[in-house]
Amino acid sequence: MINDIKKDAEGRMKKAVEALANNFNKIRTGRAHPSLLDGISVNYYGTPTPLSQVANINIEDARTLSISPWERNLVPEIEKAIMKSDLGLNPSTTNGLIRIPLPMLTEETRKHFIKQARAEAENGRVAVRNVRRDVLGDIKALLKDKAIGEDEDRRAQDDIQKITDKYIAEVDKALAAKEVDLMAV
Repeated sequence: MINDIKKDAEGRMKKAVEALANNFNKIRTGRAHPSLLDGISVNYYGTPTPLSQVANINIEDARTLSISPWERNLVPEIEKAIMKSDLGLNPSTTNGLIRIPLPMLTEETRKHFIKQARAEAENGRVAVRNVRRDVLGDIKALLKDKAIGEDEDRRAQDDIQKITDKYIAEVDKALAAKEVDLMAV
């Protein structure tokens, strides 16, 4: 019973760290990467559709992305969606191929992106701690119902704390890597 609770907690904490990694991918670094455009949806025949499902996204060089839509009539829609996004990118179109040059990151934008990354990391830590709180509540309920003893309760709390510490350390490690990535010129 307690092992199931621990496995559930570990799975949920792992998902929180994966969500953090996904959010970090949306924070722009100085290099072109197709995952920058993951959050962009295009109006495809009246339905918001992820950009990756209506076009091929390629890396032309270290600072340029190219998008080749599957249908020519989507070019203006894709441009509009990219301009509306908060990424600060300006696409240019030539013969149905959309090129997105990534501007150099200034010191000010780097600091802004680091601040954004730290906020995302804090949200990840909070998510991990919320899982811990929920699981400890479940364990307390088992103790109250006399399904487990006090020794098992204490042991389970220690194990949950160790799992929590492990995933908090993963969040911190991911943040440190992202900060290094952002500060690289």
